[in-house]
This record gives sequence, structure tokens and C-alpha cells, in this order.
Amino acid sequence: MSSLHSSHIKSLKLLHKGKVRDNYEIDDKHMLIVTTDRISAFDVIMPTPIPNKGAILNQVTRFWLNKLQHIIPNHLSDLPLEQVLPDAEERNAVASHAMVVKKLKALPVEAIVRGYIIGSGWKDYQASGKICGIQLPPGLQMADKLPEPIYTPSSKADVGEHDENIDFAKTVELLGEDLAEQVKQASLKLYTEAAEYALQRGIIIADTKFEFGLDENNQLVLIDEVLTPDSSRFWPADQYKPGSSPMSFDKQFVRDYLETLDWDKTPPGPELPDEIVQKTQQKYQEALDRLTNE
Repeated sequence: MSSLHSSHIKSLKLLHKGKVRDNYEIDDKHMLIVTTDRISAFDVIMPTPIPNKGAILNQVTRFWLNKLQHIIPNHLSDLPLEQVLPDAEERNAVASHAMVVKKLKALPVEAIVRGYIIGSGWKDYQASGKICGIQLPPGLQMADKLPEPIYTPSSKADVGEHDENIDFAKTVELLGEDLAEQVKQASLKLYTEAAEYALQRGIIIADTKFEFGLDENNQLVLIDEVLTPDSSRFWPADQYKPGSSPMSFDKQFVRDYLETLDWDKTPPGPELPDEIVQKTQQKYQEALDRLTNE
């Protein structure tokens, strides 16, 4: 299976190269996002791609954007790729990995919603009985379902820096009260509806992060990837057991493998063996199949 570690589009200006996505300028109002097959772990991009991962992430995002558009508008554009990349060779190289979107003003907040207690939230809770200042009932175990989903935003860090958890009051400072409340309510609605749907298909969405932008009328719009195994924790419902860290549908295989190596978690990352690549690819594919196969 072929893979796309990096895109090389000569006809458009490269705006930004992230860990996974390459963003290109189309015109004043549109942008091309190419979701590559790169994979990162511990904030380091691995030299080995996961074949078809970018195409899978795109399909998952498109699925959710269409499914949840009654809650909030999103950044998908109806501008055809043929018009954006008229050169067939250039277009074919990225077609399944590309998404034409509206260019919007991104908000400086990552909207994180947690439905279960795991990761940094579990560490917070053990230390203080709270997550990001939100008081929780005593006696919760690792991976327990929370009484109700909670909104725990973080600030967007510069490239190479880590995002920092912030409280709701800080988002009011950054966005203003009205917009901060809109982001919070939209995030909780999106998560709740998606989590209910996914559970019917055997996937627990433990937590996720959303990103938002503003259009030319200052209306809130959902942007970036949505409810993918890269931006969320997906757990198989049939293997879920509170008290331990559940197996997930994402790059856990890669992280677990890297933990066995004598590697200091700084660039460059090590090459990944075929078996790890294959298992990781299968997990991403399984998440897509479970969500989208009616």
C-alpha cells in the first residue's frame, strides 16, 4: 500500500506544515488541507508513515462534519478539487488525503471535552479531586465514566511548546463572555451526540478536542479534524473495564513499542517495524469501519 509522508504541491503556496497536516493557500477565502500519513508520538514525527492513515482521518472527519452540521456550521467548502489542482498528476498524488476548506480566523483555544477520567485528567483528579478546577465526586477509578461530560479547555501553544490547561474564566478573557459560552455549549453538544452514536457502534469516545473559527460575519464555525482517533481517545466498548487504562483505536501500538526502545523521545524518531505499522493501520481502519458502516 502506498503512503504519503509529505505532500509536494508546487502550484499552491505552503502556509504551514504541522505534525500531520500540510496547509496550502488557494485564495483569500479557501485553503487546502492535506492530511498526510505521518504519525507522531511524544511530540516527535516518526520517519515511517502509516499507509492510508491520512485518508482514513479525512473520511472520519468528513463523516462527522456531515453528521453534526445541524449543531454548528463547519469549514468544508464545495469548491471542487479539480478546480483547485487542475494538474491531474499533482491532484492524484493527494486526492484521497485532501480537503478544500474555507479560510477562517481560528480561535486561540482548544475545546476539550472529557466523558471519562484518564490521562492528564486522572493525574489532576488524584492530586486535587478536580480536573481543571472542576470538582468531581470522590472515589472515582481510572477510566471511570464521569457523572456528565465536562469542558476543560486548553490554550494553543506555539509550535514545539505544549498546550496548557486553562479554566473557563481564562477562555472568557481570551474570547469574551458570549463567544466563550458558545464554544463551551457547542463542544458539549457535539461530544454528547457523537459519543451516543459511537457507543451504539461499539466505540467509547473517552474525550476529544475541537477547534473553532469565526467566519466573515463573526459566526462560530467548526474547523480542523473532528472526532478522529488522533484528536480523541477511542476505546473498544467490549474491552472497557474501569480501573485500568483501556486499549485504544489510535497510535497506542506505536507509543507502547517506543517505550521498549533505548530512545530519549527527542528527534529524530526511530523507524517503525512493519508489524507495528500494520497493526496501527488496522486500528485506524477499524475505527472508520465501525463508525461509518451502517
